[in-house]
Amino acid sequence: MSYPQGVTEVERPIDSPDDGPAGAESDEQERAEGESAAPGRRRRRIAVLVSVAALAFVLDLVSKLVVVAELENHAPIELLGSWLRLNVIRNPGAAFGIGEALTILLTAIAVAVIVVIARIARKLYSLPWAIALGMLLGGACGNLADRIFRAPGVFQGAVVDFIAPRHFAVFNLADSAIVCGGVLIVLLSFRGLDPDGTVHRD
Repeated sequence: MSYPQGVTEVERPIDSPDDGPAGAESDEQERAEGESAAPGRRRRRIAVLVSVAALAFVLDLVSKLVVVAELENHAPIELLGSWLRLNVIRNPGAAFGIGEALTILLTAIAVAVIVVIARIARKLYSLPWAIALGMLLGGACGNLADRIFRAPGVFQGAVVDFIAPRHFAVFNLADSAIVCGGVLIVLLSFRGLDPDGTVHRD
């Protein structure tokens, strides 16, 4: 290939053979930097998951301790007239009073959910998924603590519910965290976002 007079070597087209090794080295360096940054990013996402779960669990635990101590065996407290009340009940079933005869099975399901979330966290790189899984984990742990430590016995304990909207089932903050986390996961799935941060299009 010939060049006009006055054109220097650095002005040659980018497909010049002289640029090949340098371009390859640059690509390899970028891939190496991306791979080295991945573990740190995953650790940050796991930290978000754990923080959200801890917050949901603590809020649920504190709220249950307060309402049991102050409101149980008392008349319901109206927050928004008859539309929203605080009314403490003991629920041996699942969220919203479902499956009252399956307390032990529901306990096993809660443990399985926690194990599944722990496995997913090994490949977690998505911030929205970290928040969603954190809410699920915190809610599951909140109700699981009731089933383990409350009467009538270990793995048979009744969950404390106290939020009572009109014409709706009584629930607690753990139930709310589970529902919000589940809804967020459905939305993320519809958008094609996976826990590892990749996006797929069907």
